[in-house]
Formats: sequence, structure tokens, C-alpha cells
Amino acid sequence: MKKIITLLAFVALQTAAFAQTTWNVDKAHSRLTFTVTHLSLSDVDGFFKDFDATITSTKPDFSDAKFQLTANVASINTDNDMRDGDLKSEKYFNAATFPTLTFTSTSVKKTSPGHYKLTGNLTMHGVTKSVTLDLWYRGTIVNPMSKANDAGFKLTGTLKRSDFGIAAGVPDAIVSDEIAIKADGEFSPAK
Repeated sequence: MKKIITLLAFVALQTAAFAQTTWNVDKAHSRLTFTVTHLSLSDVDGFFKDFDATITSTKPDFSDAKFQLTANVASINTDNDMRDGDLKSEKYFNAATFPTLTFTSTSVKKTSPGHYKLTGNLTMHGVTKSVTLDLWYRGTIVNPMSKANDAGFKLTGTLKRSDFGIAAGVPDAIVSDEIAIKADGEFSPAK
């Protein structure tokens, strides 16, 4: 009898978690990063310190999820103040004119259990393009601190800076045109 009650409580908790349709990013346990190649010799990593993201979903496997992300371009950080200043300048991101980058998903297609192709509109440097990235739903567990269900995701893919008009005069041999994107996100149901 005790096992049945425990099972029913678990099912009720799972159902309640997915009755919530909006999930907010836990910024302390999430990161939005990128990698470029410099002089065809070394990879340079960077990230955006100031960003926000939400997911709206009604299914426990997030197969109907809608993702929304906004990042403050001026929060770009590569652990080098001179390079960060250059990246914020008109030569690269032009943060004064284009202060935010946004991503709004348009479709989620399951490729295997927990793995999806996430397509959406990425707006950066005043240009909007459709991009498709790989999404891994890492699962949902009860957070021992908050007692809420938290969901984890990893997003990976590549894009070309030239598609967005970033650093148009900078040759690919100096800064790679192809940029690797990686985002790790932990999300909690909105309260």
C-alpha cells in the first residue's frame, strides 16, 4: 500500500510539473557560449554574461516546446578586455546600434529519444536568419533545494558570422567565419 501511495504521489508531482507551461532559465546553472578560431591556429571561447531564456511546453518530453532567448551583446566576455571592447565595436557586433541578439524557435523535430532539431529565427547585428541547431533534452528531476522539477538542455551547432554581417572586412584566416555555438540550460517552472 505504501508503494502505491508513493507511486501516486510521484505521478501527481510529475503531472503538476507539466501543467506548468512556462519554464524560466536558472542563470546560475546556465551558460551561452561560442567558439571561434583565431589565425587558423587556436580556438577562442567567449560567452554572454547577461541573457534570459524561457521555454513554453505542455508535453513532458518537450516535443512541442517553444524556446525564446535574449542576450545583451554588451555583456560579451572572452576574458580579454581589449578583445571584448573590439567585439562590441562597429567592426564586429556594434553593440551600440544592435544591443541585443534574440532567438525564437519555430519548430522542434524529434530525431531520437531526448534529441531534437531545433529551428528558429536568430536575430543578430540587425539581421534575422533561420538556423537549425541540435537540442539534447537531458531530463527532468526534482531539485532538492526548491522541490520543483528542473529540466536540463544542451544546444549545439554552428553558424557563419558572414550570414549576419559581422566583421565583414575580417578575413576567415584571421577570425573563422564558422562559429560554434553551445548553450547549457537548467530551467525551472515559472511560479
